[in-house]
Amino acid sequence: MNWSDRLIVEFDKGLRTVFAEARSVRPVPGAEQPEVEQSPGQRRHTAALMRINHVGEICAQALYQGQALTSRSPEIRASLEEAAHEETEHLAWTEQRIRELGGRKSLLNPLWYAGALGIGILAGKFGDKWNLGFLAETERQVEAHLDSHLEKLPAQDRRSWEILEQMKVDEVKHAETAVRLGGAPLPEPVKRLMRLSAKVMTRTAYRI
Repeated sequence: MNWSDRLIVEFDKGLRTVFAEARSVRPVPGAEQPEVEQSPGQRRHTAALMRINHVGEICAQALYQGQALTSRSPEIRASLEEAAHEETEHLAWTEQRIRELGGRKSLLNPLWYAGALGIGILAGKFGDKWNLGFLAETERQVEAHLDSHLEKLPAQDRRSWEILEQMKVDEVKHAETAVRLGGAPLPEPVKRLMRLSAKVMTRTAYRI
């Protein structure tokens, strides 16, 4: 596939990520759990948490696409594309749960996607060692973020809890794969900047 054809394919992926309904091959975690009674405030809170996680998966898709476009290694590109496929399932799970809770997706999803795509392309330009290091650090921060959401969920909402727990398992695997393929530890200032950016995103996505 030549470069122009690849760009068309990636553009189509972007449109589908932001505007189309995501599909999952795996069963949705927690689907067998009963829907429990929650107050209107609890449902709004849980839907907002799931909206944050949905935005995170939008950003993950864009990051992986940007990184795969600029990676120099076919093996690493294949690994990024495999991880992106699993992130698509996370997108489907969180989207479904938002709908079940009567919430809505973020109105800023096109903006989140565009920003993350640019970051992914930039990370890839630094070479595969730093590209993979950025991926590993991103997944570690997502893991910590999911832990915090598991603590914030209403205790009785096992449907949401199991979705986040399986997402966490997948993110840990992605981080380990990135390290195994040669990802380098990022400088501490870069890690702090990533955490600050994530904090801005989560606070905004909770409301908008």
